[in-house]
Amino acid sequence: MRHRKAFNHLSRKAPHRKAMLANMASSLIKRKRITTTTAKAKALRSYIEPLITKSKNDTTHSRRVVFSYLQDKDAVTELFREVSPKVMERAGGYTRILKLDQNRLGDNAELAMIELVDFNPNLITEEKEKAGGARRRRRGGKKKSAQESAEQAAGVKEEASAAEEDQTKAETEETTVAEEKADSEEMKTEDTETRDEAEEEEAAEEKQTETKATSEEIKEEKPAEEEKKDETKEDKKES
Repeated sequence: MRHRKAFNHLSRKAPHRKAMLANMASSLIKRKRITTTTAKAKALRSYIEPLITKSKNDTTHSRRVVFSYLQDKDAVTELFREVSPKVMERAGGYTRILKLDQNRLGDNAELAMIELVDFNPNLITEEKEKAGGARRRRRGGKKKSAQESAEQAAGVKEEASAAEEDQTKAETEETTVAEEKADSEEMKTEDTETRDEAEEEEAAEEKQTETKATSEEIKEEKPAEEEKKDETKEDKKES
């Protein structure tokens, strides 16, 4: 009876199939990524993942068990030294199968790439970014929604108050700038007025000095004329 005894024989006898899977597992551990058919990748996943789980316990017995499957010392050392420390926190699912958009030339078989999950830097960064987000439970959804709505309303109020403060600051700055401009213009007008007054005063002083000089000249000329008149009078008397 073969009840529920179903797996892909891969069109090979048991020894051939085991040897092929052992070689593929060794190359996957060494290279961390290989390309093969989809059927072989699925068979390899069920073959290698129990060995990776066994490598978490680094003992002589586990090393011997893994070596009995792989038959490759280099692959065993690579598995226990490099792969097992990165996989220590993972509880299964150590490999990933990615189907390719191309088929094999000989028999048109579907090709796929199988890789170790913890050795793909691009996908590791994506998983870290996703894990960085906060997780929320479904319990108390109404309360959380009310709290979230209240927080959102508070945030909106804060934003509105901040916007109002910014507007008031801008208005005060504009008023101060306008006042400064007005003060500067007033100062300029005052300076011009003081200059005009000073020039007028100087002109008035110059006029006063000129009038004084002319009056003094006139006074000097009058006594000279009187002397001449006196001389003429004396000459007439003598004659």
